[in-house]
Amino acid sequence: MANKNQIDELKTILLQRKESLSQNIHNSIDSIDQLKNQDINDDLDYADFVSDSFTEGMIANHQLDELKQIEEALKKIKAGTYGICDMCGINIPIGRLKAKPFAKFCTECRTVFEQENLKRAKAWLEEFIR
Repeated sequence: MANKNQIDELKTILLQRKESLSQNIHNSIDSIDQLKNQDINDDLDYADFVSDSFTEGMIANHQLDELKQIEEALKKIKAGTYGICDMCGINIPIGRLKAKPFAKFCTECRTVFEQENLKRAKAWLEEFIR
């Protein structure tokens, strides 16, 4: 289990990343707003607008998801439950937390989680194709 000094270091990293993501999200929103104000004169302009807007939106959504995970990790630090796997309840190794400070699962449970998500996605896709 991570000791208090390690948790404090990880909390600092989480807070810095939270600030960085918040700024990036704000910038993405500004970029999308600027794109909306561009003059669209032809199909090529429209294709560029759609592509750029889509890309900015995808980046912002990914960053929002990470921001939510960081906020959950900060709540766990405050509650004293940080570094405990959400699935099996064992301590997440410090190396994993250093690599991904907002990790919710130990390595083994993350593998299980990803395999289950892949199975669900394949089942959904098979059902969608029918």
